[in-house]
Amino acid sequence: MVAMENSMNHDDLDELVGMGLRVSVSSAQIVFYIILVMMGILGNATVVGVIGKSVILESGRGRNSDIIIINMSLSNLMVSVMRNMLLIISDLGLELYSSKEWCQFLMGIWVWLRSVNVWSTLYLSAFHFQTLRRVTPITVNLGSRGAPSSLLSLALIWLLNFVYSIPALVFSTNGDVNTTETLMLVSSTTRPLLGCVWNFPSTYSGLAYATTSVVIHETIPVILMAFTNLGSLYTLYTHGKVRSTAPDGPIIKRVPAEKRAAKVILALIMLFIASWGTSIISVNYFNYSQGTSPEYLLVLARFANIIFIAMSPLILAVGHRRLRSTFKFLISH
Repeated sequence: MVAMENSMNHDDLDELVGMGLRVSVSSAQIVFYIILVMMGILGNATVVGVIGKSVILESGRGRNSDIIIINMSLSNLMVSVMRNMLLIISDLGLELYSSKEWCQFLMGIWVWLRSVNVWSTLYLSAFHFQTLRRVTPITVNLGSRGAPSSLLSLALIWLLNFVYSIPALVFSTNGDVNTTETLMLVSSTTRPLLGCVWNFPSTYSGLAYATTSVVIHETIPVILMAFTNLGSLYTLYTHGKVRSTAPDGPIIKRVPAEKRAAKVILALIMLFIASWGTSIISVNYFNYSQGTSPEYLLVLARFANIIFIAMSPLILAVGHRRLRSTFKFLISH
């Protein structure tokens, strides 16, 4: 979102928070949002702890995919703690306005984490698609050799997105109670909150940055996820046909396990596409109409953003025995 500072009377003020503007939400919506945020924090922390422990104590088959899942859950957890918790505080009525230095720091962190979050999820989808397309089964040695390459790829995701977030560290500042935003382009990745506003040298440079964010960090990854999901479905279909014609082949023994994993990963990615797609369409349609659209579009976008973070640990638990048993223990106690 490009935000330009304009002083105006307090009576005409559109207050700055999470979606860029304060959205009218009911008490029930606030409570539901708090529940979802807490689910995201506790759930993703559990995923990181349980799967991380297994990666440290064990090595071999499945370790590569476990590292990727840990990375995705870690990015979900950091988004929840560094951003969504602050949204809750704002929803509870506390007026939070950061200093210029804090706004620069927080805006950089928010852009960085949101960008890493979407690319980490895409990497999981692409990795699983490539796994299904392997001609030979994944062996213990292959999984061990693959871990360093995955770590390098994930480190590259974090590094490149940090470089992309540098403008947020530089071209952002703090607003005040008499500051509002001119909506130029809303981006789920770059929208400010807590009174922080963009302060680009010109409207065009800010517009270019936000447009790039929409294309690179939202549109392209979601489209690629859709294609990798379709590719995974097609690969599973062709494996099924091979299984029916050659039930004793060495590759076929791997198919049932891959099929179970595929259902979990496909459900996870479909949820991500649905949540991010809903958010992108809602906030950009609201912006396209210059803020004259119903405010429920912004409420819908806010809940769409948190649904994936809150529900992804539960979906992962369906296909991960140790994680599933941990969740059952926590719920029963």
